[in-house]
Amino acid sequence: MTVEVTRLTDADAAGGLIADTFHTDEITSWLIPREEDRLPIQRQFFTMWARHALEHGVIYGIHESGELAGVAVWFTAPFPEIPGAQEAIASFAGDNAERYGILGELTDKLHPREPHHYLAFIALERGRTGRGLGTRLLEEHHRKLDAEGIPAYLEASSEASRRLYLRHGYVDMPELLRLPDGPVMYPMWREPRPSTRSE
Repeated sequence: MTVEVTRLTDADAAGGLIADTFHTDEITSWLIPREEDRLPIQRQFFTMWARHALEHGVIYGIHESGELAGVAVWFTAPFPEIPGAQEAIASFAGDNAERYGILGELTDKLHPREPHHYLAFIALERGRTGRGLGTRLLEEHHRKLDAEGIPAYLEASSEASRRLYLRHGYVDMPELLRLPDGPVMYPMWREPRPSTRSE
C-alpha cells in the first residue's frame, strides 16, 4: 500500500474529514450538546478554518493508495482572524455559538504571541489509526520547521494525543485550557530540532 503526503487545496475535503473524525470527541460534545447537530455544524466550522489556512498557512493530506486518509492544518502565526467568523458561526451553530465564543476566547488568551507555526487540526479517517500516518503528517511539516528554525504550537484535545505530541518534541505549556464544566485541553510548544538527517 503506497502512502504519500501532499499539499491539499480542497478545504471542503479537509473540513469534512476533520469533522468526521472529531464529531464524537469530548470537545465537540461540550461545544454541541445535541448529538444529532454535531456533525453538520462541525463540518461548516472546520471547513471555514481550512479555507482560512489556504491563505495563511498550509494543509497537508496523507493518502493511502490514492485515497485521502488524513489531514493536518497549519497556520503561520501570527495570522489574522477569519473575517466575519462570529457572524458565520452564529449562522450555522445557532444556540451553540456562545460556546464556540468561549472556546475562542480561552484559546486566544493562551496562544503564544511570538512567531511560530500553529497546528490547528490534525485528523485521520476512522479506522486508519495505528499505522504511523499521524507521525508521517507531523514529520512532513516538522522537517520544514527544523530546517528554518521555527517553533510550533498546538492544543492537544486529549491525554492520548498529548502523549503522541510529547514523543515528537512538544512540551507542556504552563497553563491548561479548561472549558467551563467541560474537558481540558493541553497547550504545547515545540522548539525546532537541529537536523540529524544527511541529505
